Amino acid sequence: MTAWLAEARSQFHADCLNGPISETKGVPSIADVSNKASREISVGLVAKIGRSQQMSEKPAGQTAGHMFESVCQKFLADSFEHLAHLRPGTFSVERGKPITQFDQYAHLDEIRILANENRALKTHLGADYLIKPDIVVAHTAVSDPAINQHRDLVDTSVARHTSLRQANGALATLHASISCKLTIRSDRVQNTRSEALNLIRNRKGRLPHIAAVTAEPTPSRIAAIALGTGDIDCVYHFALHELVEVLREQDRETLELVETMIDGKRLKDISDLPLDLVI
Repeated sequence: MTAWLAEARSQFHADCLNGPISETKGVPSIADVSNKASREISVGLVAKIGRSQQMSEKPAGQTAGHMFESVCQKFLADSFEHLAHLRPGTFSVERGKPITQFDQYAHLDEIRILANENRALKTHLGADYLIKPDIVVAHTAVSDPAINQHRDLVDTSVARHTSLRQANGALATLHASISCKLTIRSDRVQNTRSEALNLIRNRKGRLPHIAAVTAEPTPSRIAAIALGTGDIDCVYHFALHELVEVLREQDRETLELVETMIDGKRLKDISDLPLDLVI
């Protein structure tokens, strides 16, 4: 029997090819049409996972990007339902939710209010800290009856500041922030890294998982966001296994770069992401 996650991965690919990834004159929309290597790798990659529906015109960049976010959200939400036994608790996978709605970053909303009342402060702070990740995984605070389900573990005399207890007025915890980039360009790399650094610097409490998902076919562009440490946990490719096969079949020198990123735990497959988020 085929493992559920393998089936979910195949469905994820089908959703990508029937939505955000279109095809024009035989060239997938994830390709940089001005780059021969990008075109050839993209064609090989799509051939490995199935052909996309013919579309009269591909979606606008922003539309395709939003569609990719939606496909990623569905894959992660379905996966979390099947992994509940590994990570107890109530989790939700949502799009477009600002970090100020979560326990670690709620104080930033107070800063925003103060900054709006003081022009000098607003000019000094800017608005880079007001992040709205593409996808968030939230962990809901737990009620005392749930905590005390098997025996009385807490009462009003202890654990009065932990963010896990609803009784403390805690908001949901930001468990993970996921940036979805259908393709990678230099401006998108900078945006992703800036968001990650702001999540690290501005938190009060535990650091959420910080990941990026991409369908970029060109290894050098993937490396621009994957290499290095200190901001993003890891980059997850929507079809890493197939990408490696295509690079090997086309005898690309950039295969070594991809293998370096894999060996260095900087690049993984989309199927690795749900399990990594359980850790």
